[in-house]
Amino acid sequence: MAIFPKALLLVAALGLAACNNPDRYADGDTGGGAGFDGGWGTGSDGIDSAPLGDVNNPTSPAFFQARVGDRVFFLVDQSVLSAEARDTLVLQARWLNENPAYGIVIEGHADERGTREYNLSLGARRASAVQEFLITQGVAPARLRTVSYGKERPVEVCSDDPCWTKNRRAVTVLTRPASS
Repeated sequence: MAIFPKALLLVAALGLAACNNPDRYADGDTGGGAGFDGGWGTGSDGIDSAPLGDVNNPTSPAFFQARVGDRVFFLVDQSVLSAEARDTLVLQARWLNENPAYGIVIEGHADERGTREYNLSLGARRASAVQEFLITQGVAPARLRTVSYGKERPVEVCSDDPCWTKNRRAVTVLTRPASS
């Protein structure tokens, strides 16, 4: 009988360890470092993210992240796109329409304040606002998928406004095309 609780704890610990991806928001170079084969990677969240490539190649995900911008930010408890967010999304839509081979996952995020349920809902509304805007800019709806992480994946962890501001965001992640 004492083995069952220990086994349950071991399974839970292994499950949590499998969810850990310490390099999720790293700025590391994946353009040929040790162990990189240039192929598509699958993150711990199941998203097949595109290899970054060369920041100077206008068709690469690295260019998209660095020059176009892969994220937009929101005010407290808001999912309304600011003028600055719309400007970034216009650039994203232009790039996405010129590079139709990529799929897109839009991640909605919130800061640490509020309940888990509230922040998941807020993250979903933020991701949906971005999705709807990109569709109005001509990005095919079949290429878009949304996910909300709520407050579960902060960029920075601290309890003050500069951190909260960075965590209230929607991130456009380029993925492998659904047809490949």
